[in-house]
Amino acid sequence: MRKHTLMASAAAVTAAGAIVFAGTVVAQAEETGDAALTAAIDAILTSPRLTDSQAGVVVADANTGEVLYDRGGDKRAIPASNDKLATTAAALELLGEDFTYTTEVLGDRPVDGVVDGDLYLRGAGDPTLLEADLDRFAAELADLGVSRVEGDLVADDTAFDAVRSGTEWGWSDLQYTYAAEVSALTVASGDDHNAGSVRFFVKPGAAAGDPAVVTTSPATDYVEVVNTATTGTATSVTVDRDPHDNIVRISGTVAAGSEGTYATRAVIEPTQLAADVFADSLADEGITVAGGLRFGEATPQGPETLALHESAPLSELTAEVLKPSNASMAEALFKTLGFHATGKGTFATGKAAVYEGIEPYGVDSGPVRIADGSGISRHNLLTAGTLTDLLVGAKDAPWFQTWYDALPIACEDGTLAGRMCGTDAEANVRAKTGSMTSVSALSGYVTDADGRELVFSVVFNDFLYSTVKDVEDQIAVAVAAHSEDATTAELSALAADVEETLPEEDPDGHLECTWVEPAVC
Repeated sequence: MRKHTLMASAAAVTAAGAIVFAGTVVAQAEETGDAALTAAIDAILTSPRLTDSQAGVVVADANTGEVLYDRGGDKRAIPASNDKLATTAAALELLGEDFTYTTEVLGDRPVDGVVDGDLYLRGAGDPTLLEADLDRFAAELADLGVSRVEGDLVADDTAFDAVRSGTEWGWSDLQYTYAAEVSALTVASGDDHNAGSVRFFVKPGAAAGDPAVVTTSPATDYVEVVNTATTGTATSVTVDRDPHDNIVRISGTVAAGSEGTYATRAVIEPTQLAADVFADSLADEGITVAGGLRFGEATPQGPETLALHESAPLSELTAEVLKPSNASMAEALFKTLGFHATGKGTFATGKAAVYEGIEPYGVDSGPVRIADGSGISRHNLLTAGTLTDLLVGAKDAPWFQTWYDALPIACEDGTLAGRMCGTDAEANVRAKTGSMTSVSALSGYVTDADGRELVFSVVFNDFLYSTVKDVEDQIAVAVAAHSEDATTAELSALAADVEETLPEEDPDGHLECTWVEPAVC
């Protein structure tokens, strides 16, 4: 058992035998074990930042499902990115750990360097396709001797429907990577696989007052850049995409002599971005397309595969979804589930497939609602009890270890990289975060001080502060320190070691830390 040192800075035991915790005086209890954990969590939930808000908290034995603590566990709430737990579990169950995405280039076999007819770029939903992969397609065609395409370049994204955004995605979010439009054919902005987005690198000019230098990844003129940023003494750059078109306006200053900064913005119609980038790749290889670009058409029978690319397997992609909370990858999985179940990749078929994938593991989908794959929609409604049911039930799944390993680890990686450091939860808690305005969640696994594996889910809604993540962390630390012998005072003092995050010091507290650019975790 880890030795505990009681700190008096945030939770002090008074001479009268009371605990002063988070500004609240709590009578010192002699309870131990589960009763002490209950009292400690109850005290944590008295945080004034939770006043008049909704809290759902459940703690249970990971192997038996025995509930140790339940407060509002049956109350539906917006789960934010905790929704990704259901999406990835269903994907592993129904698609399998070995599943890969295949993207193809199809056309007639070239004769004397000419493809007689149209050339098709067919996507199957791969959210990890990069500019380099499209360059390789073009190089492979050149290796086949292709120098000219007599027809059009056709972008086939018909594996998914043309509904690009989920229900109740906020209009002000649509320019950001976490609300990127969903397409079966898309290109990501970098190795972090933000699909359907372009990253803008803003670097200083040669001297103060010079225009800032802007480059993009992928390299494309699909977006129009209006750059008024200049070289100055400090870096303060704003990057905004117009709401109804692909004009990106960059303003502010970037410090002379610095490495600059960057920001990533989602595009309107990501299929067209992928086609534009591929057309440039063909041109770079000296391949002429006689016709134009066409979009949203299915590849007919007849053309043969001239080049193809396979993604990494789902066993690897799961961590890319969960650790950084990648929304575009989660939405691709959501519609992929629907496509493989019905032949139609839609939000509706994805929802049905997710239910099918998680119900065998003790999850009752009747009292809840899933509207998308990432948790961006405020139509998503889950309960802390449902999430703990999934965490307990998934332990019986053949894919459990992959899923478990993909979760962020406290003070080590992903969206938990900077959280719970120096506490009993460090390198112990593995949990999925969730972040939206007035929504915060944390659900996962922890081993307590007696070596007992527990699951927990914390879902907060309707608070008025930018962040309550330190309150979640206090609960997780209390659960990590739980033992048969630990008292309420001990658990409360250890939980109070979590550094309080004040709203005015955390203007991006409503975002996942990986969504802030550059990332703050």
